[in-house]
Amino acid sequence: MPHFGHVSYYRPGDVLDSRLALSRAGLHRPTRTGVSGSADEGADSIILADQYADDDFREDDLTYSGSGGRDPRSGRQTAHQEMSGRNLYLHKSLENGHPVRVFRRIAVDSGFGYRYEGLYRVVATVYEAGKAGFLVWKFRLVPH
Repeated sequence: MPHFGHVSYYRPGDVLDSRLALSRAGLHRPTRTGVSGSADEGADSIILADQYADDDFREDDLTYSGSGGRDPRSGRQTAHQEMSGRNLYLHKSLENGHPVRVFRRIAVDSGFGYRYEGLYRVVATVYEAGKAGFLVWKFRLVPH
């Protein structure tokens, strides 16, 4: 069951050392996928991990690429994305306005960690050609 908003005492700027730590803290439940939530209630958290070429983190907003269409071995986009699976979670968040916790993979002394960027809300989505030439879902989020 998704939890929307801040979790416990964790606040923007906090860094956890792994996806497992995020999951154990209840901040981002799946240990491998970038979107947590449900199709019925929406996304409760996302991770920007430099996995998708079309992700873009800016000062005033961010673009989060949908999932799917990637080759599992190379990680490259090789097909069009569909409005299914975890893309539905983000689309539902656009409809209902629930806040989404955003985490970003960053370099730390021990390798990589995940910084809590804060609460955002999905304000728009487009289905357009990405950098690899395939159609991808792009979700625009702004600070909540």
